[in-house]
Amino acid sequence: MLDVRFASPGISFAEKFMDHGFLTSVIRNPVVPPLDPWFAGGTLNVYYYLGYWLFGCLAIVSGVPSSIAFNLALPTVFALSAVSLYAVGTLLLDRFRWLPLIPLILPNPALIFQVITGNVVNPAYDASLSWLGTRTITNTINEFPLFSFIWGDVHAHVISLFNQAFLIFLLLFAWKRWESLENNGKVTLMALIALSLGSMPLFNTWDVLLYAPLVLVIAVLILWRKRSCPERTTWAFLFAIPPVSILCYLPFYLQLRTHTGAIALVNTPSDPLEFLWVNGIFIAIFFALIVPEVRKRPLLLLACLPFALTGYTAAAIAVIPLIYCLAKADRDYPEILAAFGLAILIACELVYMKDNMGETYFRMNTVFKCYLPAWMMLGTAAFVMAGRWFSMPGRIPRISSLQSAALAILAVTILLALPFCVALPGNYGSGTLDGLAYLEFQNPGDAGAIAYLRTLSGNEIIVEAEKGDYSYYSRVSSFTGIPSIVGQPFHEFMWRGNDDGWYTTRPADIRSIYEDPEKTVVLMKKYNATLLYVGDSERSRYAVSLPDEGLTQVYADRATIIYRLTG
Repeated sequence: MLDVRFASPGISFAEKFMDHGFLTSVIRNPVVPPLDPWFAGGTLNVYYYLGYWLFGCLAIVSGVPSSIAFNLALPTVFALSAVSLYAVGTLLLDRFRWLPLIPLILPNPALIFQVITGNVVNPAYDASLSWLGTRTITNTINEFPLFSFIWGDVHAHVISLFNQAFLIFLLLFAWKRWESLENNGKVTLMALIALSLGSMPLFNTWDVLLYAPLVLVIAVLILWRKRSCPERTTWAFLFAIPPVSILCYLPFYLQLRTHTGAIALVNTPSDPLEFLWVNGIFIAIFFALIVPEVRKRPLLLLACLPFALTGYTAAAIAVIPLIYCLAKADRDYPEILAAFGLAILIACELVYMKDNMGETYFRMNTVFKCYLPAWMMLGTAAFVMAGRWFSMPGRIPRISSLQSAALAILAVTILLALPFCVALPGNYGSGTLDGLAYLEFQNPGDAGAIAYLRTLSGNEIIVEAEKGDYSYYSRVSSFTGIPSIVGQPFHEFMWRGNDDGWYTTRPADIRSIYEDPEKTVVLMKKYNATLLYVGDSERSRYAVSLPDEGLTQVYADRATIIYRLTG
């Protein structure tokens, strides 16, 4: 994965401005909560920032610049996730212990179809490889780990993958080894579970809604196994972990100011074919493995009828393996994990969380946030089950150690070469891990100015041009961590709302600062701004006219000028 980032390092598109802005804000001014680089006077208590704080602290202690730390973050997440999932395979499989790692590098069926045929499965989107199969279910986002790692956004939902994998492993370890652990071991395990679970709202809030029930179910089932003589520590598993997980992070929780919406019913569920183009690999594995159970108890198939008859066909498809996983007499951890993943898919067909994404994309964020945890659960469970099937006598003959080593070397060679053989998205230069290196040839006027600003310390606030979201604007605050009056407005609107009318006021004030010399100093003081940036983007956006007094030029190179407020 480091190879991928080396081939495509640029902090240049999608959510990378936001992600790097948060990261460099932490590095530049490591306070809790971090300063919001896109909203002068605001903090990141409106967003789950723990992942940026974690990697920011690692960058601080190691002395790595934010533009390089940015490209080290996702390979670290990938590696940590892989270690946890391999540990899952070690605990559950005698052979093929690497199989639980496959969900990290597995494309969805839509991407496989797109690569083979050159066509997309959903005609609402173009046939380019830009979205790599993630725009499949209409008006939703269907990311999967492989896409997220290739795409390169160091976003909260991607950072959280390593913590999800870690909790999946911890719960499995408790499931398998609880009775054999000494009390000290049980307390340590519960503490680790509490730390992992408690951090989820701060890494990616949605995760805790999906994993907390899994923790409680595992605790109840372990307690049920010990029902004849339950120990005090077993009761503690059920009743101590939730409050301890909250207490561990209580100061962070008290600062969070995220907006939450109400739960509403889905009236237009997923097209079943589109649903299978996203989840079909896991569904196919489950259906193949439950065939013997279906033959024994065919009446359980009737459980899907209420969903099928009311138009929720995708949910009906997922209900079938769910019912058979729950009904299995000798169900193990993989069946429980599969049941939870399937339940998440079904829930996304029935309900959604209201937000400000509008009527067309009403459940986009719900599907987006829930499908990655579901992928982790379903993928881990499906490939562990497949590994058990492959390990049965007579299925796949064992190979020699030499053959295993040769296959491993071949796989590593292919993986290392692949990023240089395909066109990666957003490839603004390669051969480096510095995500801002492309500025030297793409935007040389900004390169030197941003390098200068990154040397400044103290509580600076800068004025730069604003022009909506997902553009090169907001680049100064994003690349330096110095807060601007407003960066990408719709992002801030999603996090903060617009109760005081800032959504129109701040952009208008920025325009006045650049175009009305009589208001420049006054409005800069209004936002406690200390620096004014004038580059090509500002001249393109505004008819720049600045006052003769109140500003001192502190930097000038290649038509880019930076002023400091002196009045």
